[in-house]
Amino acid sequence: MNILKGVRVLDFGRYIAGPFCGALLGDLGADVIRIEKVSGSEDRYTTPVNPGHPDGEVGSTFLHLNRNKRGMTLNPKKPGADEIKRKLIESADVVVANMPQTGLKDIGIDYPSLCQIKPSIILASSTAFGATGPFGDRVGFDGVAQAMSGNLHMTGPADQPMRNFHPYVDFTTGALNTIAILAAILHRNQTGEGQEVQGALLASALTVAGGTLIEQAITGINRVASGNRGQTAAPSDTYQTLDGWILVSAIGQPLFERWAHLMGEDHWLEDPRFASDASRGKHAAIISQRMQAWTLSRTTAEVANELDQARIPCGEVLSPQEALEHPQVNAMNYLTDIEYPGIEGSYPLPRLPLEFSKIELEKPKRPPTLSEHTNEILSELGFSGQDIAKFREQRIV
Repeated sequence: MNILKGVRVLDFGRYIAGPFCGALLGDLGADVIRIEKVSGSEDRYTTPVNPGHPDGEVGSTFLHLNRNKRGMTLNPKKPGADEIKRKLIESADVVVANMPQTGLKDIGIDYPSLCQIKPSIILASSTAFGATGPFGDRVGFDGVAQAMSGNLHMTGPADQPMRNFHPYVDFTTGALNTIAILAAILHRNQTGEGQEVQGALLASALTVAGGTLIEQAITGINRVASGNRGQTAAPSDTYQTLDGWILVSAIGQPLFERWAHLMGEDHWLEDPRFASDASRGKHAAIISQRMQAWTLSRTTAEVANELDQARIPCGEVLSPQEALEHPQVNAMNYLTDIEYPGIEGSYPLPRLPLEFSKIELEKPKRPPTLSEHTNEILSELGFSGQDIAKFREQRIV
């Protein structure tokens, strides 16, 4: 896929939001240069899958989010690094960085500094809480934004706030910043102007929580968590089977009618307590109790088959290993086997999670090893072998 062919991105990202944005741009054909600390950035080593390997440890999230990138190291604060940084910025179209504005200024990649070098540059920055306000310079991670958006309050049991295990806020922010960058590129194509686009973890979390926040503001309902049991429709819950668990989600009158017919009990359709999604949500425990009795007499496969025949949405509760082995997951051809130095065999890399009817998806390239393309990139910028050797000796790269 070469939609962004000729677009160069400098990825100063770390952990998830920035690197995921860079990965998506790389999926679309951009030349993405991942810029790390000389010793390797923290997220390279988080959750290592090959601890103690003599060729260097690498973390699972790094393996996921740095596909289709070239990798170089740079200490932008080191004396002598300015010329490298200037030439990199001159060669680039987009800079991606997820850090507070003070952090951007500290290494000279805040928007005014970038514009002094290249006025048409696009900076995509993202912070924990936005660039303004009393928390504008605070640092934070995905879970912090989950907590402050109401998500922890609404997840898990009522007396124990619980975060989502997977960092949906980080990934949402990375995806939204990608949209913003594409819009900024279109704007620059029309006007010649660069600009800064800004995302924030808290803004992303509030976006996902939007419906709940609107309901609260208008009604003052003050909902509390109810585990996996839905509060605005039923049956919507996880249910134990003879050999596992399954999630069932019946939302809307047609699905509730199908469920009642599946139970063989039309009295559910005559009871005013269950006349609408809202009223069913208020009495969801009663419906869940009936559904639980039904699922406990069947295997997960039998429950899933009968629900599918009734056209009621459901999904088996799978472990990560079971997800890897599931026939539907394999049929989607979404996980691509990739080899990486220091990893025995291959690992399943999630590719761009989209399908195109007119654009051919290419097999993703593995993430770079530490400083793998530093010499190559510096040579492209016009530095000699002697220059590069000196940079390395001084630990600039």
